[in-house]
Amino acid sequence: MSPAQLPLRDVHLPPAPSWWPPAPGWWIVFGILALLLGVASAWWWRRRRQRARWLASFDREVAAAPDDAGRLAALSSLLRRAARRVEPGADRLQGEAWLRLLDGAKRRDFSQGIGRVLLEGGFQRDPQVERLAQVEALVRRRFVELMAGRR
Repeated sequence: MSPAQLPLRDVHLPPAPSWWPPAPGWWIVFGILALLLGVASAWWWRRRRQRARWLASFDREVAAAPDDAGRLAALSSLLRRAARRVEPGADRLQGEAWLRLLDGAKRRDFSQGIGRVLLEGGFQRDPQVERLAQVEALVRRRFVELMAGRR
């Protein structure tokens, strides 16, 4: 037989593999990603709930104060309790050392800003605080940072 007479046909390749179902290695990768996503979501949700509890406690204590002097004293007390979480002796600091601790590493809102009112405001009969809402917002932010353990 001559090669021209042989019944040869073109080579037929098998069909390309489909994308579904994926190979077993991909199932492992998907499982690990799902596990990581679940752990990250649980961690985030737990942190969010803890922060909400801290803020609710903060709001309860501030709302219980009868007047502006009481509010300032409550704000200072809350900050001292939160500062103990970061540094054990922080609640015994006084004056500028206390304000420097409240400032943290990056800001100067307490030692050079409106937060200075915490030094004497809680001890005055009628503190002249025009921006008490701003002081409260500043203290609220710093309270959450300290409770979370951030200096």
